[in-house]
Amino acid sequence: MTQTTPQSITEQELRKLEVRLEELVGTIERLKEENRSLRHQQDSLVSERAGLIEKNEMARNRVEAMINRLKAMEQGV
Repeated sequence: MTQTTPQSITEQELRKLEVRLEELVGTIERLKEENRSLRHQQDSLVSERAGLIEKNEMARNRVEAMINRLKAMEQGV
């Protein structure tokens, strides 16, 4: 049976801590990149939504104008 000294236990614990810290740093970097990507995607979707709202409003205005012209033609007959 091998006997562990306090120094070797401390070295083992430090090595485990070092490995864990490296894993956490990797996770943080991955999450930062994912966050950056999601923010970019959100910005794109917000811009696309604004464009679609504008197109929808233009279409609504055109349809209303056509309805008004049809009503005017109907009253003129």
